[in-house]
Amino acid sequence: MKNLVYTIAGLFLLSACQTAPCECEKETNGFGPFEGQSVYLGSQETVDVFNAIDAAWAARDYETLKSYIVDGGNFSFADGTVVTNGDDFVAYIDAEYQQAIESGSEWGWNTDYAFAAYPAGSDDPEAWNQDGQWVNAQFTSADGRYVEWYHIVDGKLNAWNQAKATIPAE
Repeated sequence: MKNLVYTIAGLFLLSACQTAPCECEKETNGFGPFEGQSVYLGSQETVDVFNAIDAAWAARDYETLKSYIVDGGNFSFADGTVVTNGDDFVAYIDAEYQQAIESGSEWGWNTDYAFAAYPAGSDDPEAWNQDGQWVNAQFTSADGRYVEWYHIVDGKLNAWNQAKATIPAE
């Protein structure tokens, strides 16, 4: 009988020490431009798509890069140039590359960080930004610091925005 009591007590202690699965609400902060939107952290899979785009760009593997870019998108460069497809995107970045080579400038960059986020929660039918996820990334190069947003939907780049700042002199 004593062993039965110890066994039951042991089973009780074991079951009491197990943590119940978390049924927590997703953590959010911030807000989106549409009523009711909150911002959530995105997925590693979205960051992986960004990494593939970044690697193709760095290797000047333009065919792979174009395979990630949808036709009819909105891709805005820091100088105000806007293109809408992979061919024009690649033509623009290749012209920048050729200009750097001709002028003897250093070409390339260090990817400083990248993370994915997404807005959700709006019932507004105009809330176009709730499809897919957004990757924010920062790059440092010889000619400045770039911050870019990549709107990735179903593994493809639908929109992209680039901003550039000069690097302060030390």
